[in-house]
Amino acid sequence: MEDKTPKYLEIVDWVNGQIETGEILPGQKLHSENELSKMFGLSRQTVRHAISVLEKAGVVNRVQGSGTYINGRTIGNAKKRNRIMLIMTYVNGYIFPRTIRRIENILFENGYTVQIAFTNNRVDRERTILEDILKKDEVAGIIAEPAKSGIPNPDLDLFQKVLQRKIPILFINGFYDKLDAPHVSMNDMQAGKKATELLIERGHTKIAGMFKLDDIQGHLRYSGFTEAMIEAGIVCKDHNVIWYDTEDAKNIAQLRDKILKRIAGCTAIVAYNDEISHDLLVLFEKEGIEIPEKLSIVSIDDTELAVMGRVNLSSVPHPMEKLADKAAWNMLRMIENPKFDANYEFDVDVVERDSVKTVKTNS
Repeated sequence: MEDKTPKYLEIVDWVNGQIETGEILPGQKLHSENELSKMFGLSRQTVRHAISVLEKAGVVNRVQGSGTYINGRTIGNAKKRNRIMLIMTYVNGYIFPRTIRRIENILFENGYTVQIAFTNNRVDRERTILEDILKKDEVAGIIAEPAKSGIPNPDLDLFQKVLQRKIPILFINGFYDKLDAPHVSMNDMQAGKKATELLIERGHTKIAGMFKLDDIQGHLRYSGFTEAMIEAGIVCKDHNVIWYDTEDAKNIAQLRDKILKRIAGCTAIVAYNDEISHDLLVLFEKEGIEIPEKLSIVSIDDTELAVMGRVNLSSVPHPMEKLADKAAWNMLRMIENPKFDANYEFDVDVVERDSVKTVKTNS
């Protein structure tokens, strides 16, 4: 990773560590800026910034003309607030393990332990996790992948309670539009648009789409799909769009009749992600629908699944590692500065492979 740990965190981590081990006691005077500068080989400006961060966190108090003192409440708080909660939807081998690993590494290197919980994209499990967080009141921040973010969520009241306690929340890979909390994600609307534009550039005008109904990414990717069609002057027909949810994804074969009916007459399809695209390839092979001879397909996320089938899929890469890095660093900045704007969406483009055929136009 190119981005290195900020130097001031060396002092922040050292002070917190000294407090936790009892080397520095509540009310004790901290070393002077000059002393800390010599101890760590850092500039006075860096030392001053570290002390400012510690003061904002309630770890120290600066007394003008006297010095900096350890807050009397600090020992409990330092032990209590060095944990960050990472809530993910799944633990499987799609994009999740790499995301989790990189977030955990960065936070650990900066003095935080990471507690990980999985919702399996279920709001009831998300609620249980949030209730436990509120009950124990031990976390410094929460990085969360929202559960079923495309439909009204009954857990927003608990997220609001977390925010009321001044615990920062950063969503990844999605967000709840009814909740005022930042998110780090790929530009999902752009992803849907880029995937569709590739097909249009290759002469396709009869394009179907398959999108996930209960996650916000599905809505945004569908919006990009429709925008590309409208800008190209192509009528986007509702009966060529297939919506599915988390439960449907467990057995796409049960949607066989619906899928075949919706793609009838189409020469191409934009699929929500590589998981559903892989399932579609299996279904199409059974039905004798050759890819790309009879049907072109463009996917999103560009994971290993994109190149595991008989046909290598054209796909829009998910910036999973960059996203994980950005989320971890933005959480650290949110803890340091509650006013920090942590919102970020990564621009994306499409990687073309064997799943798209160029068709002749009538012009």
